[in-house]
Amino acid sequence: MARRTGKYTLTMENSPSVIGFAAVASKKESEGPMARYIDILNDDSTFGEKTWEKAESRMQKDAVNKALDKCSMAASQLDCIFAGDLLNQCISSNYGLRELGVPFVGLYGACSTMAESLALASLFVDCSMAQHAAAVTSSHFCSAERQFRFPLEYGGQRPPTAQWTVTGAGAAVLSKASMPPYVKAVCLGTIEDLGITDLNNMGAAMAPAAHSTLTKFFADTNTNQNNYDLIVTGDLGAIGTELLYGLMRESGYDISTVHNDCGLMIYDRDRQDVHAGGSGCGCSAVVLCSYILQSLREGTLNNVLFMATGALMSPTSVQQGESIPGIAHLVHISSQP
Repeated sequence: MARRTGKYTLTMENSPSVIGFAAVASKKESEGPMARYIDILNDDSTFGEKTWEKAESRMQKDAVNKALDKCSMAASQLDCIFAGDLLNQCISSNYGLRELGVPFVGLYGACSTMAESLALASLFVDCSMAQHAAAVTSSHFCSAERQFRFPLEYGGQRPPTAQWTVTGAGAAVLSKASMPPYVKAVCLGTIEDLGITDLNNMGAAMAPAAHSTLTKFFADTNTNQNNYDLIVTGDLGAIGTELLYGLMRESGYDISTVHNDCGLMIYDRDRQDVHAGGSGCGCSAVVLCSYILQSLREGTLNNVLFMATGALMSPTSVQQGESIPGIAHLVHISSQP
């Protein structure tokens, strides 16, 4: 059973295995540096469906089925599935996974949802509340723009701080089976709010949460950046990454030599017009469930801190002039049990 280490971190006793994982994405992602690691790429952003929201549901369904197929499992063998997305009432997850007939826990952590779902699925397996559990997350550029910003037809100018919502989904299946990669610990974040109100500057809103969670994990575990091959954040983008570096240096840590950000990894900013980088639930989900987990399985990465960050806003809160709270959840994943 997981035990508490320090105040904020939960250390796994049995180190659940990620036995299957898969990523799904669309055309823009197929033109980026992560493309060769992604399982399913579709040039049609509708994925053959009638709406963008249905397309996002389809991505979740395809990601789960592919992950299950890669570990030779049927959906009926899952004891629980944790899933979420950016849309109101998590409709992409609800509609995408309803046919599986698996006990379902819908989550909303904004862009932190992949880490949140992975953390909860790992805890369920470690504590024997599930033999097999899945974590799933998605986002879609068009469905997110329709909900949070402008209709695409509006053609609004995007400022340099803006990020591009990834059209993609990731799924991971966890079990007590003994094969890498292994989940070693999780650190659930606290809500941090420094008063950012700019909808087009998510990196600034989320960087304080990333700093808070990472420093708490370091303190709880008596480690620092030198203990890890890679510290990867969810989607701070270029602006949020620089802000995080500054905040971490103020706390006595220089993570710049081992850090990367999923929002900077998934697109080529020199060739693709994504301004400050990628964002959305699907951003960290796709990078995790392709390149990162594959590298851990092969042993080219050994110790990774995966920390997805989210901006906990809604269209209503933005219209009412509220600030944008941030959250960051961290999962320690290793190639060794």
